[in-house]
Amino acid sequence: MSLSPTTLLATWFGAGFLRPAPGTWGSLAALPLAWGLSSLSGPLGIGLAALAVTLLGIWAAEGYRKSCGREDPSEVVIDEVAGQLLTLIAVAPDILAYTAGFFLFRLFDILKPGPIGWADREVKGGLGIMLDDVFAGLLSGVLLWGLGKGTGWWTTI
Repeated sequence: MSLSPTTLLATWFGAGFLRPAPGTWGSLAALPLAWGLSSLSGPLGIGLAALAVTLLGIWAAEGYRKSCGREDPSEVVIDEVAGQLLTLIAVAPDILAYTAGFFLFRLFDILKPGPIGWADREVKGGLGIMLDDVFAGLLSGVLLWGLGKGTGWWTTI
């Protein structure tokens, strides 16, 4: 497979080729990006990055999907990056918060409850690849924010 722009983006610069569990590697790859963006520009920076990654991800995932001939290739992890960024929008950079956010997002991405599972099953193409992780990120983000607000364990917006 060539290292075309769609391949580089869809696999998040090769993180999706790491084994085992490429989705976990994609989620981990998002953490330093989220930390840096949050430190420099707060929730707005992470939110804009999540939007940009999601829109680019729809394009890149669709292109990669078509080029490899598989509906939802496991090496496409830009969706995990978008979902992980969404998870972390409402918390300040903090090891405990980011660890909890990582595990919450992975839990919902793997279990796919409710609308997450619906998006995974029913929405096809690049949008479908991205949408379940966007939903998982939003749900994880709300729970992470609530947990931080309720316990005071980390700073929330």
